[in-house]
Order: sequence, then C-alpha cells, then structure tokens
Amino acid sequence: MDVNGTVAEGFEPVREAFVRNFEVLGDRGAAVAVYRDGRLVVDLWAGTKDVDGTADSAPWERGTAQIVRSATKGVAAAALLLLHQRGLLDLDAPVGEYWPEFKAVGKERVLVRHVLSHRAGLPVLDRPLTPEEALDPLRGAEAVARQALVWEPGTDHGYHALTYGWLLGELVRRVTGRGVGDWIAEEIAGPVGADLWVGLPAAEAGRVGRAGRVEAPGNAGGLRSRPKRSVAEAYDDPASLTRRAFAAITPFPDQNDPAYRAAALPATNGIATAEGLARFYASLVGEVGGGPRLFTPRTLAAARAEESAGLDRILVINTRFGLGYMLHGSASPFLDAGSFGHPGRGGSLGFADPESGIAFGYVTNGFSKTVTADARAQALVRGLRASL
Repeated sequence: MDVNGTVAEGFEPVREAFVRNFEVLGDRGAAVAVYRDGRLVVDLWAGTKDVDGTADSAPWERGTAQIVRSATKGVAAAALLLLHQRGLLDLDAPVGEYWPEFKAVGKERVLVRHVLSHRAGLPVLDRPLTPEEALDPLRGAEAVARQALVWEPGTDHGYHALTYGWLLGELVRRVTGRGVGDWIAEEIAGPVGADLWVGLPAAEAGRVGRAGRVEAPGNAGGLRSRPKRSVAEAYDDPASLTRRAFAAITPFPDQNDPAYRAAALPATNGIATAEGLARFYASLVGEVGGGPRLFTPRTLAAARAEESAGLDRILVINTRFGLGYMLHGSASPFLDAGSFGHPGRGGSLGFADPESGIAFGYVTNGFSKTVTADARAQALVRGLRASL
C-alpha cells in the first residue's frame, strides 16, 4: 500500500495503524489528520478516490473529501453553541420561543439544551419523509413541528439520528435568517480555513469520491462485531424506536447523488477532508494557522459537560453526550476522559482532546456496519494514544 503524506517524529504508530487499515480492515480510500497544539502532526492519505475503484481508478489525493455522515453533527452543534456564545440564543429557552410553530402537540417544554443533548423526545417521525422531501430543509422542519413527543423532554435520552438535523437547522434559520449550511460556511469553515461543507458547492463536487459498503474480517478494536441480541432486535423490528429513528427518511437517499450532497442536512450529509475535520476540532480548542479560536473556555466547558448518560433509547447501548457532542466512553472511545467529538456511522470520526491539545479527523469512502465505533477509526486512535 502506497501511503502519502507526512507524520511528525513520534507519531509513527498512527501511520502503522493507517497502513494496517488497508491491509487487514478493508479500507479502500481514506485519510487521517491530527493536530497537536495547532500544528499538523499527521497528514496521511491512501487508496482510491472511489470505493469501487480499480487499479486504474483515480487515486485519493490530499484534497479528496468524503461524506462523513453523523460526524456532521459535531460541526452543526458548533453553530448553536456559537450563537449562544454571541448572546443570540439561550440554551435554556424553549425551542418554541424562536420557532413558534414548534410548540404544537405539547412540545412547549422542549428546550434548546434538550435538542443538543438528545433529550428532546423527538427521535422519530410518524410519517417518514421521502428522499425528495428530505432535501428541502423546510419540509423536514415542518414535519418535526407537527410531530408529537415520544417521551417527556429532559427525562431521558435517545439518539436523534435524523431529526437532530431539522431541529438544529431550523433553530439556526430562525435566529439568523440564514440556512445552516450557509451559516457554517460563513461563520465556521471559512474563518478557520477548514475544507468542510454542509451542502456541497458545485465547484467542489469533483473533489468527492464515491462511497459504499465494505466488509472487513475481524473487529480489531471497534465495538463487538456481533452486536448484543437486544441491539440486533431493535434494528430489525420495524416498530422499534431504533428502526423508526433511522427511517425518518424512507428510503434513505443515495449518498452519491449530487442532489443529496448539495442539500444541507446537518445530521447526516456533511462532507470534509480529514484535515478539514481535524482543523475544525483544533479550532474549537485553540488557534490554527492564525485563524480564530471558535469556543471560549466557557463554551468549551459547556460542550463537554455531561448532559446525558446511560442506556440510549435509540442506540440501545450506553452513551454519553454533552451539548451536541458525544463524550469519551464505551460507545465511542476517543483519546481520553476529557475528549469530545462525534463519529459518523460506518467509519468517519472527528474529536478534540483539550488536555493533550489533540484534534483528530478520519474520513473514508468505505462504510462498515458499525454505528459509533468503527474498527479502523479505533485502530488509529490507539495508534495516536501510543504516540503521546
């Protein structure tokens, strides 16, 4: 395997893990990047741009980007936290204060804080959206506004796999008058120089490879390769909250469709380079290349303070969430106890660890069956841990 890029002295275990991902764990095209104290110390890429690439396919290049699925949620969460930091949004205000239509069917007590911590009680839609409807952010917001609660807000938590995006996106629109994808481009990605988008511009479409499913032998550090029976049953049962949460768009859109990539779905369809994802997280906790530090110490503390913990009513495993971010734990191990970030279903991962000054990004065109802890991402995290 020809691996391109550089690693700083001492970070060779990350490169070794990256090579093994291709040789043993089924990666076809991928990249990993790590910042430490604002300096890029790992910047590696390998394989083909397209998951189904043959020997003569275009190679993955340094600027190749890929859809990162739910790793998008970590980027989108920063939008609400920055609006709060600027005094434009109260985390403890009812969502209906900014979005009056949302108060329908008993949702007056849902707080902005509940949205970020997956405690809003709105993980499903009684009538799923079609792919065409889902591409219109107003249709998604209208559907969520009509939806009744599954549980009393603030009393329990469960992963809002798709509805999270419409909840968050409409809050951004109501507060700023701008679409969430535009706001992220103008207020986050642009200022810090990160190659990431929620709503891919046509001019960048050529940088993005085709994604698809991959199978890899073994587990090598992800969660169990054979899920618990209760988890498998939850995903198989059409009536379960788990299945309904992931089926809020039915059928799920083709993630290689240019129209899907161009839409702004802040729960699922962000696109980034590994360096862009790592740079985003590095900018949350410090300055990078003269760019701004996005989070104040107070906002950073809020982002990674535990809001939800225990059995997740959707994922049916124990999860931990701060405000918009997964926290280090058994469901999604990051670097250490103070790390915060977000995985993407099937592979991608971004996180920061303020205590060590580390920010990490991994993107791949090969999606595995994992939800929160992919074996390839976890192998890279272990390599990173060994480097420190």
